[in-house]
Amino acid sequence: MKSLAQLEYLHDHPYSYAKLGASLSTPVMPEPLTHPYLIHINQSLAKRLGVDLLNTEQELLTSLLAGSEVLPNWQPLAMKYTGHQFGQYNPDLGDGRGLLLAEFIAPNSADLDSKKWDFHLKGSGQTPYSRNGDGRAVIRSTVREYLISAAMQGLRIPTTQALAMLGSTTLVQREETECAATLLRVAPSHIRFGHFEYLFYSGQDQQLKLLAEHVMHWHMPEIDLNAPDKYEQFFAQVVSRTANTIAQWHAYGFCHGVMNTDNMSILGLTFDYGPFAFLDTYQPNYICNHSDYSGRYAFDEQPGIGQWNLSALGYALSKLIDTDAIETALHRYSSIVQSEYRRLMRARFGLISEQDGDPELINECLFLMEKLELDYHYTLRCLSEIDCRNWHSDLAHDINNAEFSEWLTRYQARLSVDYIHDHDNKDKQRQQAMQAVNPKYLLRTHLAQEAITLVENGQYDVIEQWLKVLENPFIAHDCPPHWSQPPSNEQKGHCLSCSS
Repeated sequence: MKSLAQLEYLHDHPYSYAKLGASLSTPVMPEPLTHPYLIHINQSLAKRLGVDLLNTEQELLTSLLAGSEVLPNWQPLAMKYTGHQFGQYNPDLGDGRGLLLAEFIAPNSADLDSKKWDFHLKGSGQTPYSRNGDGRAVIRSTVREYLISAAMQGLRIPTTQALAMLGSTTLVQREETECAATLLRVAPSHIRFGHFEYLFYSGQDQQLKLLAEHVMHWHMPEIDLNAPDKYEQFFAQVVSRTANTIAQWHAYGFCHGVMNTDNMSILGLTFDYGPFAFLDTYQPNYICNHSDYSGRYAFDEQPGIGQWNLSALGYALSKLIDTDAIETALHRYSSIVQSEYRRLMRARFGLISEQDGDPELINECLFLMEKLELDYHYTLRCLSEIDCRNWHSDLAHDINNAEFSEWLTRYQARLSVDYIHDHDNKDKQRQQAMQAVNPKYLLRTHLAQEAITLVENGQYDVIEQWLKVLENPFIAHDCPPHWSQPPSNEQKGHCLSCSS
């Protein structure tokens, strides 16, 4: 374990982000907050990274998160990028309320998917890309991102992660006056589709090559940087990673809400959390962002938007990659999404083998969930906890619908193909397998708001309690019982703002 000061930082490394040149970033120092106080440190994440925060002076850590101090080896930068927002290209984008503080080699890199990581401070104040904004985050949005990044990690969905959170008495104006906060975010990279779009549209062809090579060097080491088709391999990997992540979103009912190309990670991570939500009632056309008037980023539109965004990235790489190669990679996107989604859904429904008719059987259940307004996750969790011989007396009775009862009969017959001997043990195996992929706990919107209210009232213990639950949301925890229950009608389906 190493302290923050002892980490191996990369500001002078030839493949550091800072070495890509002034056109891709602007040095900016954080703006200090008034009367800062630590809300939480994610010790579990720190341990996985090999970063010792326990022995870091709390006063120093507070100063670092508050922006009143930086370490000597940090080189805070506001990244420059552009992107398509709701389908329209916007050249005036960049890190408007966050800074890339430093890149470092994780001491525990052998145990991680990446050895190179970023420290990123969200809510650090104004930058040249703030576009008249104040550059701040608030406690409300910070708590939501802190918890959702842990939730996605627990669900095994690629995501940025949150290492520490700080509050203050600095006041900022949103829909109402709120207190500013910061979040120390970590990720292997914060490079977006929009970085490549910026370099393409501004004619910086050499920088475009260098940026792609930067990503390949750190995150795609299997690609030979001397290979003539390295850029084709690079784009194919981005397509694959993006497709797999969006398939996971779809299988786990996650709605991002703002899938602009500047919010798309080049590594397929989920990041830039704003008005996100998990489905409650199964509603495929659910819109979680109240600014999304056309429903462009509705839940069921996400796979298609992923391909649209990849097409925009492919166009930005068209000076490096032949058009046919771009089209070939894009053509694979839909098959990857469908294959990964079907694999995940078979697992959620406890199906071991792949049989003809499985997609139709699963889709029939989803159709009934929508028609009967059933809770998506709670229904699947119930299926995983009830002995299939008692479905008709328990689950079907509660739902009290003939069509659902008929579906259960067909589903039970399908399960018999995979679980044919020694019924008692086999059904226990099915239940265990389904419970391992169907979360008992989910960071639903109303539960996140409940946690926010407690934190705003100084009850910080709720963060640690939620992190323990979200680290493994598939098993029972000693926590409030309503955390595992579906929401009431009044708690369902809220649309949030991007400032959330």
